[in-house]
Amino acid sequence: MSERRLSEIAARLVRPSGIVSSDFTRLNKVAVRAGIRYDLWQQGLLYLLFARRADGRYACGEGGTVVSSCRQIGKTFTLGTAMFLKCVLRPGLKVIWTAHHTRTSDETFADLCDLAKNRLLARYVERIRRANGQQEIVFRGGSRIMFGARENGFGRGLHSVDVEIFDEAQILTVRALDNMLPVVNTSPDPLVVFLGNPPKPGDQCEVFEEKRRSALAGADGMVYVELAAARDADPDDREQWARANPSYPRRTSETAILRMRNLMAPDSFRREALGIWDETAAHTAIDPQQWKDSAIETPAAPTQTDLTGYALDMSPDRSTLAIGGAVRHADGSAHVELRAFESTRAKGTAWAVDYIAEHWPRAASVVVDGQSPAMALLPDLKARHVRVIVTNAGDMGRACGRLLDMLRDHKLTHLADDRQPALASAVANATTRGIGTSGAFGWNKTGSDIDISPLVAVTLALYGTYITKRNPNRRQIIGGA
Repeated sequence: MSERRLSEIAARLVRPSGIVSSDFTRLNKVAVRAGIRYDLWQQGLLYLLFARRADGRYACGEGGTVVSSCRQIGKTFTLGTAMFLKCVLRPGLKVIWTAHHTRTSDETFADLCDLAKNRLLARYVERIRRANGQQEIVFRGGSRIMFGARENGFGRGLHSVDVEIFDEAQILTVRALDNMLPVVNTSPDPLVVFLGNPPKPGDQCEVFEEKRRSALAGADGMVYVELAAARDADPDDREQWARANPSYPRRTSETAILRMRNLMAPDSFRREALGIWDETAAHTAIDPQQWKDSAIETPAAPTQTDLTGYALDMSPDRSTLAIGGAVRHADGSAHVELRAFESTRAKGTAWAVDYIAEHWPRAASVVVDGQSPAMALLPDLKARHVRVIVTNAGDMGRACGRLLDMLRDHKLTHLADDRQPALASAVANATTRGIGTSGAFGWNKTGSDIDISPLVAVTLALYGTYITKRNPNRRQIIGGA
């Protein structure tokens, strides 16, 4: 099988505009002298990564370089050796290589330590530090490559970094990215690289999904490479294996892929061996037409047989706080509303405690999810004698399922979108994430700038009215009698 270029095998390839040259030309000359040979597709990737525009800056400096592929194709070798050589060629370069798991970070560090034994390259290495949490290769010219795992908090406190590589980017959280990305802000010409595999259900993949979505929407200033078989590929088609994994059959054997084929579930094989993305993220969780059809302008006033519930949720960065409301009617239908949605930076959180405490006497339930930042309000709510239902992951799965079921069965109403734009935005941009192995799901978001706390709040408010044992109407009816 003849060797093919990146453009010939990539399922999707997005190049930045304005490329006039690339540092890879010089870097590859050193690689050849050191006995390192890049395949044509690897050469194409590195040419784009190190490409420069007429102003001398990296062409992908704004949006970064993103590589999505199956496992075991040589991503680590390609980028690892390139960064090693870059440190040889450019004194004072600071590179950090971060993976989600410690084991992955350790393996990459070990691979590059082996490269330091190369007869030509060894002379450029000053020292290797192997202490856990402080693993690094230091070069005689002052360059450094530092390694660490995000699960251990690696990267916080670092500064003046020139190159940042996020390995296992399919499980790179928004919070981790927000913590680590600013370390390149003082570099005059930074590079940011995301390496990952198609995410599986339940992965915290908002960052990776958003980078892919931006690239496919035509964003400039970034490199996006997706190596994958055709979406409708026969999983036993060897040509599709080669399309997804350009190291097959020379470095990745047929036996290795057959092992995955025989032992993995079909969907897992498509992701792990063929690089094919699940397209669930491309579809919103809530059917737009069903949501539109359930909109009303003015809800009916609650009756003595209705149950009213509330729930609180905060965005992961704690910047917004939402209060959802729900009214459960005796006929089995219900109505949900976003009762309040405010910036915590501008208004704090005390207003929400006041709101709930004021409405508590007539409320059947108040819900906060156990994983929500809104749990911080629990002591203040308890101090105001509000009994809060704290839900878990299983509850979240049941709550989301209930809302979708009621929406489908025309048993749920909500205010028109122009009356509640924050809730409308959350609904329009919500996807699902797997919970456990039984098919349950929770709400997820399509991008890091999307806030789904309004949807979470109304979902839990609705759920609370079905699981609560409190009925304030009963006391009022008895007192009225």
